[in-house]
Amino acid sequence: MFNPDSRQITVIKCVVFLASLLPLARLVGYGFTDRLGANPIEFITRSTGDWTLYFLCLTLAVTPLRRISHWNWLIKLRRMLGLFAFFYAVLHFMTFFWFDHFFELDEMFKDVVKRPFILVGFIALLLLIPLAATSTNGMIRRLGGKRWQWLHRLIYLVGPLGILHFWWMKAGKNDFAEPTLFGAIMALLLLSRVYWNVVQPRMQKRRSKPAPV
Repeated sequence: MFNPDSRQITVIKCVVFLASLLPLARLVGYGFTDRLGANPIEFITRSTGDWTLYFLCLTLAVTPLRRISHWNWLIKLRRMLGLFAFFYAVLHFMTFFWFDHFFELDEMFKDVVKRPFILVGFIALLLLIPLAATSTNGMIRRLGGKRWQWLHRLIYLVGPLGILHFWWMKAGKNDFAEPTLFGAIMALLLLSRVYWNVVQPRMQKRRSKPAPV
């Protein structure tokens, strides 16, 4: 079993942090070298949206991987991955708010109400805000462990909403390959939690019952 010490974990966290910034560095590099394509706004929007979903999936994958591998240290990466999901979600939203609507709130809200897939994505972003705001150790102490855990279960709603946002957006182009793949991964990650938190405890409870005489 791979069981790194605190110094090794610090190195791993630094590597993950720098790797998580590579998508942003790529966008900046492409912008300076004029490689964002014929429609730069669409390229940035698609890239930041994709990476939001990648990081959501990675965040949700930490617990199943920890259970399967017994690498308990993986839990130390979950907060960082979740914050990067929020970071790229904010960049995704700011691309829409800045380049599409030039910071005009009225026009933005009209667009949000008019197009359902934007409304779904906007709700997902709003739900991510309290999760990011309460991600510190200080907030965990203030809220208490149980209340903090209940609040952070919103991620189980954010994930499907992100998939629905992506699916609805791609529906206009009749392109369902990527949303289907993301949806399958998200469903697998959420179903694994149902198995470990609901099905497995019930099975163990049945096994522990004494056999009828």
